[in-house]
Amino acid sequence: MEKSALQIARAAYQPKLPRGLQGAVKVKEGAPTQSVDNQEDIKRLFPNTYGMPLVEFVPGEETAHEPMNVGIILSGGQAPGGHNVITGLFDAVKKLNPKNRLYGFLMGPSGLVEHNYIELTKEVVDEYRNTGGFDMIGSGRTKLEKEEQFEKGLEIIRELNIKAIVIIGGDDSNTNACVLAEYYAAKNYGVQVIGCPKTIDGDLKNEQIETSFGFDTACKVYSELIGNIERDCNSARKYWHFIKVMGRSASHIALECALQTQPNVCLISEEVEQQNMSLNDVVDYIADSVLRRSADGNNFGTVIIPEGIIEFIPHIKRLIAQMNDVLSMPESQNLSMSRNDLIDFIKSQLTDENLLVFNALPMNVARQLAFDRDPHGNVQVSQIETEKLLATMVAQRVEKYKRWGKYNGNFATQTHFFGYEGRCAAPSNFDADYCYALGNSAAQLIAAGKTGYMAIVKNTTAPADEWKAGGVPITMMMNMERRNGKMKPVIRKALVDLNGKPFKTFAAQRNRWAHETAYVYPGPIQYWGPSEVCDKPTCTLALEQSK
Repeated sequence: MEKSALQIARAAYQPKLPRGLQGAVKVKEGAPTQSVDNQEDIKRLFPNTYGMPLVEFVPGEETAHEPMNVGIILSGGQAPGGHNVITGLFDAVKKLNPKNRLYGFLMGPSGLVEHNYIELTKEVVDEYRNTGGFDMIGSGRTKLEKEEQFEKGLEIIRELNIKAIVIIGGDDSNTNACVLAEYYAAKNYGVQVIGCPKTIDGDLKNEQIETSFGFDTACKVYSELIGNIERDCNSARKYWHFIKVMGRSASHIALECALQTQPNVCLISEEVEQQNMSLNDVVDYIADSVLRRSADGNNFGTVIIPEGIIEFIPHIKRLIAQMNDVLSMPESQNLSMSRNDLIDFIKSQLTDENLLVFNALPMNVARQLAFDRDPHGNVQVSQIETEKLLATMVAQRVEKYKRWGKYNGNFATQTHFFGYEGRCAAPSNFDADYCYALGNSAAQLIAAGKTGYMAIVKNTTAPADEWKAGGVPITMMMNMERRNGKMKPVIRKALVDLNGKPFKTFAAQRNRWAHETAYVYPGPIQYWGPSEVCDKPTCTLALEQSK
């Protein structure tokens, strides 16, 4: 593999570890846990992995460890730092016993089921230290949820004498990890399953998981790009830029990027839902800033839009919820049905209120809600060009204001979507350190005989050697939710807390940003330099942990 000068230099970077993982490790167990909700249902579904204690790793005494083999899977979308979870796991299992071996299953969970793997040796792993992407072993979105998959995976686990499987993924992937752990525990197969919290969206977090890996890097990359656009915007002074950023189920990225760059408008999906705003209300909100700035001669601005906002507009959310149920009906699974026939079938099942909403949407958006679904049955909101939809609707609103004599400026737009630009970026120092520590934690959970746990690292706004590493039972984070027309156990997503310090800090300043040009240009992501620059955590994390 050809290496860039940056990659060669970054390979020499040695990620920092929490004190509890630096030498010999002792396991410190806490009190028994319970799920965040639906305790009886979750306990019934996971009798072998429910109620386990929290785990923290503290300095201990050297002990001998029997040789073991470990398998690792990257699941779902890419996030900066995934390679460092693997290198951290590799270094830790080799430290436990040099005879230990690590196997990578290729292209996601399907690699386990289809017995597609490679051994991850030092020569392989060293090529990917501190790099972005998931290309060491690839990723995929196959769901591990059927017994035949579990049994097929067991065949290669037995063949390779694997003691434990580590699954690196988001909330859905870790839910599947929990199901797999429960199945193997119930069958007494002696196979452990450990999860790691990955998603740039930032919605896999709770009291135990302070942040998911990749969020720090992705927000810094997007904020650099947004800052570049703001500077161009303030230089040319002739465009309103509508910028969509990733975040299907939560607006953490949009909020963090707003805190870093101070745009004129930033929409927060959770607030749109709380205030019961319609699509027209959202358009009016943006148009108000356009008018206010135009009155001062500023016919330019920036708008940040979370990609999932369409699902949070209440009347559209109700429509999508009913469409999910309709699309789970046997009649909708008829493969011979044309797309037009399916649209007609969906419309025939909708309530009068939802039918009105469906018919009022632009046809391309309505068809995307019906047809563009991911393997989990979710609407693929990143495919819906919300930034173009809002730019067009605001232009139409401004044109009306012009006819009414309320506006006499010039309104022109540019649209952007920042998604793939951040998913495989070279990890920041924070993510490089955090992921390496997660990999080490996963190895220690395996050595301690744990299963159904997720590796965690806490106290992450302190210097890295003061971080606290350990594990949390995945069942502790679960509740029951309706998916594809059925109630299923899933890890609860963390939405933006409208009473939390990050949102309140943003809300206290946004009126000024809407009127003034208060842009901040964060500049490129930093790797070397003063610690206050290159080791700085996100604004979100700093505000959440500030006293």
